[in-house]
Amino acid sequence: MADNVAGEHEQHEHEQSFVESVTEKISETFHKEDSSDSDDEAKKSSPVSDLKDKVYRLFGRERPVHKVLGGGKAADIFLWKDKKVSAGVLGFATVIWVLFELVEYHLLTLVCHTLILALAVLFLWSNAASFINKSAPKFPEVALPEDIVLGVASAIRTEINTGLAILRNIASGKDLKKFLAVIAGLWVLSILGSCWNFLTLLYTSFVLLHTVPYLYDRYEDKVDAYAEKAEAEIKKQYAVFNVKVLSKIPVGTLKQKFA
Repeated sequence: MADNVAGEHEQHEHEQSFVESVTEKISETFHKEDSSDSDDEAKKSSPVSDLKDKVYRLFGRERPVHKVLGGGKAADIFLWKDKKVSAGVLGFATVIWVLFELVEYHLLTLVCHTLILALAVLFLWSNAASFINKSAPKFPEVALPEDIVLGVASAIRTEINTGLAILRNIASGKDLKKFLAVIAGLWVLSILGSCWNFLTLLYTSFVLLHTVPYLYDRYEDKVDAYAEKAEAEIKKQYAVFNVKVLSKIPVGTLKQKFA
C-alpha cells in the first residue's frame, strides 16, 4: 500500500516537472519573438529618426520656434497662442503709432493729457460717490517691485554686452563671412532709416514679429524647403565671389603692415 502511494507521488512530481518545462519553453519562444519584433521595429524606426535628424531647418534651428523666441509669455504673444492677448498688444501698438505718426501727437503731450483725463474722472467719481450713496473707489498701492526692475536691467545689460562682444569679434577680422553679413545688414537698415522714421521702423518690426514667426510656425516645412534651395544658391554664388574677388585680396600682407 505504501509502495503504491510512493509511486503515485513520484508520478505526480514527474508530470508537474514536465508541465513546468513545457511552460518555460513556450515562454522562451514568445520572448524571442517579442525581442525580434522589437528589434525589427527599432530597425524600421531608426531610418525615420535619421531622416528627421537630417531635415533642413532655417538658420540651423534645432529647437521649436516657441523655444527660439524664449518660450515664455512673449513667445505666446508672437505665436498667437492667446489670440485676445496678441490682438490687444498689436492693437495697442497700432494706436500708439497712429497717435504719434498720423495725428502727430508728442509723447509728453500724450502723457499729460492721459493723466489729466484719468485724474479728472477719478476725482469726480470719488466726490460723486457720496451723493449717489455708493462707495468711493479704492485705489490700490502701485509700486514697481525691485526684483523685476533688477531682472529687466540685468537682461538688458547681458544683451548689450553680448552685442558688444559680437561687434568686437567681427572687428578683429577673424570671420570675413560674418563681417560681410553685418555690413550688408547695417546698409539695409540705413536705407530703411532714410525711408521711414524710427517710430515707423519700430512699429513695422513689431508687426513683423507678430506675423512672420506665426506664419513660419504654420508653414515651416514649405519655408524650410525653399530656404534650403536659396541657401544652396547663395553658397554657390559666394564660392564664385570668393574665388574671383576675396581670394585675390592680400589679407596677410595687410595684417603685417598694421601689426
